Amino acid sequence: MSNPPPSGGDLSRLRQLNALSAIRALRGAEPLPLSAIASRTGLSRPSTKEVVDELMGLGWVEEVSPAPGTVGRPARRYRFRSGSGHLAGVDIGAHNVRAAVADLDGNVVAETRQAVRPDTPAADRLVAVERAVAGCLAMSGLTAGNLWTVVIGTTGLVDRDGRVIFSAAIPNWTGLDLAGLLGEKFPCDVLVENDSRLAALAETRRGVARGSREVVFLHIGRRMGTGLIIDGRLHRGFGAAAGEIGMLPETRWRSAITHLHGCAIVPEGTPPEDAAGYVLAAARTGDPAAVAAVGRYVDELAVGVAATVLTLDPELVVLGGGFSRSADVLLPPLRSRLEAVCLRMPELRASTLGDECVVLGAIDYAADHLDRQLFAADAGPALPLPLSVTR
Repeated sequence: MSNPPPSGGDLSRLRQLNALSAIRALRGAEPLPLSAIASRTGLSRPSTKEVVDELMGLGWVEEVSPAPGTVGRPARRYRFRSGSGHLAGVDIGAHNVRAAVADLDGNVVAETRQAVRPDTPAADRLVAVERAVAGCLAMSGLTAGNLWTVVIGTTGLVDRDGRVIFSAAIPNWTGLDLAGLLGEKFPCDVLVENDSRLAALAETRRGVARGSREVVFLHIGRRMGTGLIIDGRLHRGFGAAAGEIGMLPETRWRSAITHLHGCAIVPEGTPPEDAAGYVLAAARTGDPAAVAAVGRYVDELAVGVAATVLTLDPELVVLGGGFSRSADVLLPPLRSRLEAVCLRMPELRASTLGDECVVLGAIDYAADHLDRQLFAADAGPALPLPLSVTR
């Protein structure tokens, strides 16, 4: 990661810990007066004032204007300078490459999309990633030098070094050193993670799973995958293969979509990417053939979901991905099939993040990485200057 260099006047260890406490209190919060910062950090007011002044000098904190309508002498309020740097999240799928750029608090400032195909050459798909990120930077008036971390979400099994071990949706992706190749394109840390896991993370931070610590995320659309949250943390497994239950032939997850694509009511000439949506919409209106096709599709889906639920006993199962827009059609039959075999039924919910779930999860993953690199108690000997105040 091309972090800004440490300042000449490094904080002592105690002062650094106090500064980190203040930053944690301010990150993602509304502007706070000194009294509120002191309360959240446990520091005395004089110590808080000293820490905040030092952080202002370093460029991490700034004073903001008094709240409108304040009577009398207003208390000074302070906020974290989230615009000091930026994070990028990318979702590499078989048919689209989506990108988003966000500030250090994870607030998205720009999003773009590039169309691709499952058979797009790997080199061209990488170019699409660059173009998608460049589009976000151009829209937000930034450059690649403003990026502190880029997180890539991709279909397929991804090892801890960011290499794609296997991808059914993008066959020419298998064996690709994605982290290494994209690391040459961006002047910062580039991390790669499975897209379903990033979507699961987004649900626990921004979506319907906030506050839940045991979650199964079902990433369903033209393909199926899962992301697991165990004890409040993203679960990857020993070899980063946790949740890949679709690899088991008995689940028939790879072929389940054919029940929708092959439904007799799909008009001749309908593009494959539109066929499933047509059938799901028809099932919503009660078309018998569509309802039967959806039932067969859910039969296949339920096998892997039930196995996962019986293994993990999650609090919550979230239906996400492209088909989450049809959750009203899919969740009732899925619930019925799970109730027949699960010892304890988890709550079933539909994602509200839609197609943005992976890029948002990538942004959250990048923010977590930044926390570990800069803002954790054991992050290092000194708190660096933000890029925007370096000379």
